[in-house]
Amino acid sequence: MSQEMKAADRAYREIKERILSGRLPGGDLVSENEMAGQLGTSRTPVREALQRLQTEGWMRLYPKRGALIVPVPPHEAQHVAQARYVVETGAVRALTEPARAALLIGLRASLERQRGLAAADDLDELAIVCVDFHSEIVAAADNPLLTSFYGSLRDRQRRMNSLALHRADISIDRLAEQHTRLADLIEGSDADGFAAALTQHLTAVHGVTVRGLG
Repeated sequence: MSQEMKAADRAYREIKERILSGRLPGGDLVSENEMAGQLGTSRTPVREALQRLQTEGWMRLYPKRGALIVPVPPHEAQHVAQARYVVETGAVRALTEPARAALLIGLRASLERQRGLAAADDLDELAIVCVDFHSEIVAAADNPLLTSFYGSLRDRQRRMNSLALHRADISIDRLAEQHTRLADLIEGSDADGFAAALTQHLTAVHGVTVRGLG
């Protein structure tokens, strides 16, 4: 890989990270010069990174004006939450007892990690750990197709979490309680209870309406 390609890849990763973490909020307009200065690089790799991010739907480029950070559309938040509900509830219903036992070890460890990050007010890392918490549930069902599909939602899920955690009305303690409740329901093999609790959790965190499908 050439040095120019490496520089463009680094710029892409850094700018995308800023979008997913909310440090570049939706609706902001940034310029090549501004980003190049912040990243300590030339405009060429930044231009290539912005074009790639536009292709992925994170930005819209306007010649001579800059790049607009695309906000999370209301329908996208709804669709992501609904897709997560379908996959996560399906995964819980498919768990074998050995898989359930192994999963709970990981979930309990994650809950401890979440509490520590909340106490440290490290919301950026907490957003990632929360994504991983839910991803562990899906992976435990040992269905590669479900795991792959759920993984395709990861960036959107991460960004939605970052936005939610920085809202003034969000309760970090309440979030931990909801995750603990989900783990407890998995431990009790209560798939219906998990589905109801997940509905409440997604609605409370992301402000969207999630409905069961059957």
